[in-house]
Amino acid sequence: MTNLWGIDLGGTKLEGVVLNSQNLLEPLCRLRVDTEAQHGYAHILGQIEKLVALMQEHVGSSASQIGFATPGVLDPKLSTMKNCNTTCLNGQSLLSDLEKKLGLSVRLANDANCFALAEARMGAGRGAKNVFGVIMGTGVGGGVVLNGQALTGLQGIAGEWGHNVLDANGPDCYCGKKGCVEKIISGPATESYYQQQSGKALRLKEIVALHRSGNDPIATQTIERLATYFGRAITVVINILDPDAVVLGGGLSNIAELYSIGIEEAKRNIFNNRLETPIVQNQLGDSAGVFGAALLFSDNT
Repeated sequence: MTNLWGIDLGGTKLEGVVLNSQNLLEPLCRLRVDTEAQHGYAHILGQIEKLVALMQEHVGSSASQIGFATPGVLDPKLSTMKNCNTTCLNGQSLLSDLEKKLGLSVRLANDANCFALAEARMGAGRGAKNVFGVIMGTGVGGGVVLNGQALTGLQGIAGEWGHNVLDANGPDCYCGKKGCVEKIISGPATESYYQQQSGKALRLKEIVALHRSGNDPIATQTIERLATYFGRAITVVINILDPDAVVLGGGLSNIAELYSIGIEEAKRNIFNNRLETPIVQNQLGDSAGVFGAALLFSDNT
């Protein structure tokens, strides 16, 4: 069977992996190079070419196909990138440019879809047929895996629950709406809420620690608000997809209250007489993106 090759196209690092299709959890190689995005799109393509050459040298064979986890998504109609926080990628024909430069087959999926695919096949969602993967960190995103395959959707936006409106009176979002999920339960949004209530600017880890100490009622209010709004927001997704599992990733996935207060809130809001959906923390951590990229071609093995 063919080995699986993947690259995670991050803003600061490009990470490549070659997975042994017989044992996915034991990579044949895992390498990184700097993205150096400040030098522009053409330079990123050159860095990718450099990484592929290093990977091929390391494993002693050539790739015929590579999956890429991207910071945005390929527009299915225009065949150009959109919604990338590595902004020089936006508007570029990344798929065709990579295939020309590397001389092999390429598949792209956004990093949230790759996270969800890896956790569904190799991590906390293993054994589940349909999985919703949640990214909660600087932003809020998600990916959908149906029958073991990542779902892109007609417009390339499947899983983008972070830009559903959660509080119509909430803060303005860069997407043009107010009170999006991302503006309520992301890391920066949670820190901003605490600062508004307390007058103190603290990092989320500090807020969590103060809540744990039991000596800061505003910190407790902030964390309980985060978990409660998470429970309401994730229930909308569960009502629509009814997945076999929800897997949480990103920095906020380490906050225990999401799995207690958040789940209790989800139970109150689900369109059912009980909540059976497992809501669990990821198992693969930072490996999920690059592993998921490699799995984009797993149907060819």
